[in-house]
Amino acid sequence: MIVCKFGGTSVASAEQIQKVANIVKANPKRKIVVVSAPGKRFSDDIKVTDLLIDLADAVLQNGEVEAKLQKVVNRYKEIAEGLGLDEAISEVIEKDLRGRIASKTDKDLFVDSLKASGEDNNAKLVAEYFNSIGLKAKYVSPKEGLVVNDPPERTFALPETYENLKDLGKGEEIVVFPGFFGYTKDGVLRTFDRGGSDITGSILAAAVKAELYENFTDVDCVFSANPKVVNDPVGIEEITYREMRELSYAGFSVFHDEALIPVFKFGIPVNIKNTNNPSAPGTRIMPTRKPNGRPVIGIAADHGFSTLYVSKYLMNREIGFGRKLLQIIEEEQISYEHTPSGVDDISVIIRSNQLTPEKEERIVKRVKEELHADDVYFRHGFSMIVIVGEGMRKNKGLAARAASAISKTGANIEMINQGSSEVSLVFGVLQEYEDQCLRALYEEFFTPVAI
Repeated sequence: MIVCKFGGTSVASAEQIQKVANIVKANPKRKIVVVSAPGKRFSDDIKVTDLLIDLADAVLQNGEVEAKLQKVVNRYKEIAEGLGLDEAISEVIEKDLRGRIASKTDKDLFVDSLKASGEDNNAKLVAEYFNSIGLKAKYVSPKEGLVVNDPPERTFALPETYENLKDLGKGEEIVVFPGFFGYTKDGVLRTFDRGGSDITGSILAAAVKAELYENFTDVDCVFSANPKVVNDPVGIEEITYREMRELSYAGFSVFHDEALIPVFKFGIPVNIKNTNNPSAPGTRIMPTRKPNGRPVIGIAADHGFSTLYVSKYLMNREIGFGRKLLQIIEEEQISYEHTPSGVDDISVIIRSNQLTPEKEERIVKRVKEELHADDVYFRHGFSMIVIVGEGMRKNKGLAARAASAISKTGANIEMINQGSSEVSLVFGVLQEYEDQCLRALYEEFFTPVAI
């Protein structure tokens, strides 16, 4: 059995959904189809998810709800008409939206419910279309067994999910399943983080022990660097779970990093493919891969990081200092990314979107008062540049080559961190140098003379 997920651009219009149907028809093993909400049809278009967020804001602020509601309904209506479906499906979708609006309760849960309607209603529409062209299909709600944890932790599937959904897709019909959300044991809808449909697809692939998880998007493959920054980067044919996890974490938006966890546990390969060019082989994510002659398989960059810098004389001799520092961070509901350290100082790298001026002030005060630190402060505006490759551990002088390439851009290396697995090497630089560093590193490791 193959589980296939189609992203927002793949289901953005009637024409795109027709392509999806042809892909599903082409292989009878494709028994489970996970869909996102309709995405952008062109560069200046608005995704349905953004229309739904706008609608939710209007409801919460007692604004112009009806006009914004109709924008969402009309988008689905246009798709349905383009697929030759009658008005009944559009009426189902409008009724669903009005019901969600009427059941407004907790603000965050209400916004989640409206956002999730994008995927939920699109799954109903796609299932309806499949049946209209003789492709036996049924819509299945996450209520049928995708059980997630309770707030306030970020959303993840509970172990019973895999038992609940293990028989999904065993019938004659193709299952069309909405991505992005699940339900708690008490029936509360919760959404996954960005790229949540990738996570849903992975959960279902793991639950049914699929032979393959296909993730359809709008590019032929995963590239070795961001093609918006690097001109014509090398495409990646095969990549390991660990390599893809590192690259996704560091800004490769083509596949959500958390989506690898369920398939990794069961060794299910993932194939990233293009809905607009399904014959292209795409990129396969595997437990292991054949060497390709390069020590580095990809370079990624992501910005929006801050650093908490702490200095204390003889810190290295103080038992429990690091634990106490991280406990203060934890009590502010903040996760950390890296903790590079010296003998008398330590830095904690944090994603800036978790911070507020009030949190920063509290953290600085507590570290000074409770840990008696000599110096404590935050710095902002950092980017993390990540070099990834299973071959790095066997390649001498790689860090020196990378540092030399970065230095040629004029950027100062603020932080270096190498994971114990030696699959990744992270450099922290000021955000203004991000693109220059990415291009310099790509030239160093991917030009013919560098191989």
